Amino acid sequence: MNGAEPFALLIVLMAAVGLVAVLSNRLTHRVKLPSPALFLVGAAIAAKVIPALHGPPQQAVERVVTVALACILFDGGMNIGWARFRSAVAPIATTGVLGTFLTVIAGALLVHLAFGLAWYVSLLVATAVAPTDPAVVFSVLGQREVSGRAGIILKGESGANDPVGIALMASLITAAGVSVSAFAHVGGEFVLQMAVGLAVGVVGGRALLWFTRRVALPSEGLYPLRTLACVLLLFGIATLAHGSGFLAVFAAGIVLGDERAPFKREIEAFHSALASLAEIVAFVVLGLTINLSVIAQADVWIPGLILGAALAFVIRPALVGLCLIPARLKSNERNFVVFAGLKGAVPILLGSFLLAAHVPGAERLYGIVAVVVVFSVVVQGSLMPAAARLLHVPMRVIEPEPWALGVRLRDEPSGVHRLTITPGSPADGRTIADLAGLPGDAWVSFIVRDGQLVPIKGDTRLRAADDVLVLAPPDLREQLTTAFEGRHRS
Repeated sequence: MNGAEPFALLIVLMAAVGLVAVLSNRLTHRVKLPSPALFLVGAAIAAKVIPALHGPPQQAVERVVTVALACILFDGGMNIGWARFRSAVAPIATTGVLGTFLTVIAGALLVHLAFGLAWYVSLLVATAVAPTDPAVVFSVLGQREVSGRAGIILKGESGANDPVGIALMASLITAAGVSVSAFAHVGGEFVLQMAVGLAVGVVGGRALLWFTRRVALPSEGLYPLRTLACVLLLFGIATLAHGSGFLAVFAAGIVLGDERAPFKREIEAFHSALASLAEIVAFVVLGLTINLSVIAQADVWIPGLILGAALAFVIRPALVGLCLIPARLKSNERNFVVFAGLKGAVPILLGSFLLAAHVPGAERLYGIVAVVVVFSVVVQGSLMPAAARLLHVPMRVIEPEPWALGVRLRDEPSGVHRLTITPGSPADGRTIADLAGLPGDAWVSFIVRDGQLVPIKGDTRLRAADDVLVLAPPDLREQLTTAFEGRHRS
């Protein structure tokens, strides 16, 4: 075999793994298991069968997964956007912050009392398994997405509790013990990380928006790359300033989500694909760090199963459900949200922090965390579609839309408004002729319904969830938003 053949073989293997990863969504759609579970378990088995794959450098694992999570959180923030986030900001903050702390406390009590671990170690394990991952939830649901505020809360909660869990774990490891002074240190570090991360994210997001609008680039392919570079820059700035880089990129994504910018669709498509790739990479890399021989030990898999079941069926439903009471969700939607708190890559990353910090018994603790995640995505995840049907949770079908209709313009179209009709808004149920009395010279140009163009006639009746393109002067934006979406835009 000449020198080029091993490299060619490596390329073939990498391409084959990538193709299997992309096509895995078709398999998971049939078996109702999230594709991340297959990546995680498959990588762990491969590491067992092929010893050379096991045990990648711990620092390299943390760095790769950190960059992957930054990409995932930024894309998640963009998918939510400020308008949707604002509609559910209170329950997102309550479940993402208070819910995480309550989960950590309850989980630590269980670990300490049931398994006899020291309080400090119990807090570390509980912190590791507290964050959730909505990407796993929507992977299970396939082409269906939870509609309304329940879906926003699910996405927003994970975007919030991932930075919270990471910041809390870092603070606990730095404190190195349980005492009054240690808790004071943890509280101070946590508040600092959250405040700095949020400030960097909001200010940086606005700066990135200005940069994108004002500084043109010679090629459209450079716009997504510039956004990615700026996202990583914000992450680094927040981290260097002792803030949460994860919260910074999530907040920046929310700031950019609803705003218009040149080549916005290309930027969104690039970051969506990058987030999908990052999820695959994170679970494969983390799977390689799992030692199946350790997990097979009774003092690892039994505590892991007990803790995983308690989190899924007792702790989260009770405590996060309590946090959701002020949100005034319908009971079926609230019950689904509390049950849908599946675990993902962040708990395993936090478990790897224990290995890096050389916590006593870290390998066993890491195995317990891995068992909790596998239990969550396999057992709890397999029950998700049945729970959605049983609770009659409102869903909307997300069908692929491979065809696009549009025009490219040199300057920003200030008189073009894209709106989505919300249930109960003044435009909901009205015909085009009925809209004659709406503000100024507004003209409905396009209507897209269920991925199809709708012919525009005087008797064409508008429906909730229709995407409408309206030509009107820029100063009518607020009135149009009120008419079509039933809310004021700040």
